[in-house]
Amino acid sequence: MVPFQAYQTPTAFKHGLGILSNLADEVKALGVKRPMLVTDPGIVRAGIADEAMNVLKKGNVDFVLFDQVAANPPVELVDRGAALFKQEGCDGLIGLGGGSSIDTAKAIGVVAKHGGSAVDYEWADPNPITVPIPPLIALPTTAGTGSEATLWSVLTDHERRIKFNIGGTPNIAATVALIDPLLTINLPAHVTAGTGMDALAHAIECYTMAFAQPFTDAVALLAMEYVGQYLRIAFAQGHNQEARYKMSMAAMLGGLAYGTDSAGAAHAMSQTAGGVVNCPHGAITARLLGPVMEYNYMGEPQKFARIAVALGEDVRGLSVWQAAEKAVEAVYRLTEDVEIPTLQDLGFSEDQIPLLAELASKDPQTIGNPRDINTQGYIKVYQHTFEAGRRSK
Repeated sequence: MVPFQAYQTPTAFKHGLGILSNLADEVKALGVKRPMLVTDPGIVRAGIADEAMNVLKKGNVDFVLFDQVAANPPVELVDRGAALFKQEGCDGLIGLGGGSSIDTAKAIGVVAKHGGSAVDYEWADPNPITVPIPPLIALPTTAGTGSEATLWSVLTDHERRIKFNIGGTPNIAATVALIDPLLTINLPAHVTAGTGMDALAHAIECYTMAFAQPFTDAVALLAMEYVGQYLRIAFAQGHNQEARYKMSMAAMLGGLAYGTDSAGAAHAMSQTAGGVVNCPHGAITARLLGPVMEYNYMGEPQKFARIAVALGEDVRGLSVWQAAEKAVEAVYRLTEDVEIPTLQDLGFSEDQIPLLAELASKDPQTIGNPRDINTQGYIKVYQHTFEAGRRSK
């Protein structure tokens, strides 16, 4: 068979201020009688879960609440949720929250449909996920992970001290993504910053990865433009609806940029490091992005020059190489402007570099990186990241 690339998503994307009020109608339109609402305790405390449940109750939709999601969701959590799904006779899912809640909902769907444990479905060729998950409505409350649009779920295996991917197939996708930017209005500034930078990392890595293609390039570039124009505003003015809307779109577009393929070194590093130190995925990805770009730009100078333009840099009169360097500088500057914590502040130490580099080199996302990288390359990037952290003090 001739090798080829393809792009496919079964997700319907619906967005608008206040679209949460359509939730019950969307459930009924899917023919779902008893969905499981998957969310986390923070969403419950913030009152957002009550908003969603009130819409469901008003629409006479019977549902089961599973509000135990934790950051960097572990295998055990997913398996517990899947057991409850089957015990309660659920036939659909609603993922309400950030990436952790939506990823958990996807993975619960996989285990509920296929049996076994979530750890059995780590991405492989052939893909172990062979049939679609039950209907899933994704309701993001952050603007960053883009999990409502991706074909992936990222889980933590504490036994191996790693985070791993399941998915890479339309069988795990949300059926409907309901994107209501009003749900992001009350995000704390540091969460706005970390999740927004994660959206930027998705766009940049998927635009420059070895498996990029025209569709993903197009959505990635617009995601970059939105982040460059609106992340600082959303960070500084949490109630700015225009900024929140554009950042929600950036997250969605960044998720679409993934397709069924991988990202690159920044995500290989952040996902594996998140299995060593439990820290926010967005913050660590953001802190790694600039140093990774500094390492990578010579692999795809034309594309990095285009990134500079998308981020609003003036590249008139510059060579391709100078323009590519502007992209790196722009991301370093944005990282500082939105006050991303250093690796040191996130709980990492330099004596962990050999372990972190070895883990990153084994991550499948290394394969798509635009510059060849091995364990020594990862050591170099980690060293630069710690050095940048000292300079930002």
